[in-house]
Amino acid sequence: MCLYMDMPSPVGILTVVSDSGGSAVKAVWICGQRFHGKQFFGSEELVEKTCPLLRETAYWLEQYFAGKRPDPCDLPLDPDGSDFRKEVWSILRGIPYGEVITYGDIAGEIAERHEKNKMSAQAVGGAVGHNPISIIIPCHRVIGANGNLTGYGGGIRTKIFLLELERVNISRMYVPAHGTALRGGSL
Repeated sequence: MCLYMDMPSPVGILTVVSDSGGSAVKAVWICGQRFHGKQFFGSEELVEKTCPLLRETAYWLEQYFAGKRPDPCDLPLDPDGSDFRKEVWSILRGIPYGEVITYGDIAGEIAERHEKNKMSAQAVGGAVGHNPISIIIPCHRVIGANGNLTGYGGGIRTKIFLLELERVNISRMYVPAHGTALRGGSL
């Protein structure tokens, strides 16, 4: 069983999920995003019930949307995923507010950590795309090569909104004509 609460935000209704004891954040979903909901938890029951951690997470998100810079380390995060996905999500947590990196940058960092010649940027993209804790684990800060703004499960308009909120200069970035997660958007 997991606990959840819905909250309004500038990007739509957010669903914030904790474990049954309210000790760790398991998910933050944007209404309508790809991979939203129960597919992360399989048969686990989601119960609409608030707890101190869910309220604290909602406050964190409110501060973020107010233009403040709350620290993701202030919240106990425990997303479910493979070791590889968790490693990618850990790297995402280290992307500074207002900055972006590429899928290739992440792939290079993982290859270096594991003393490999290279790592697939596509595999990294799959892990980024399955990040269950949107916004707090900032997958919106990952862009494609040459400023390509593809690949955000919450939709491209949401990605642009979040980057602009963080005052990222997106003037040299672009929305590709084809690709994933492009609903909702041009610059």
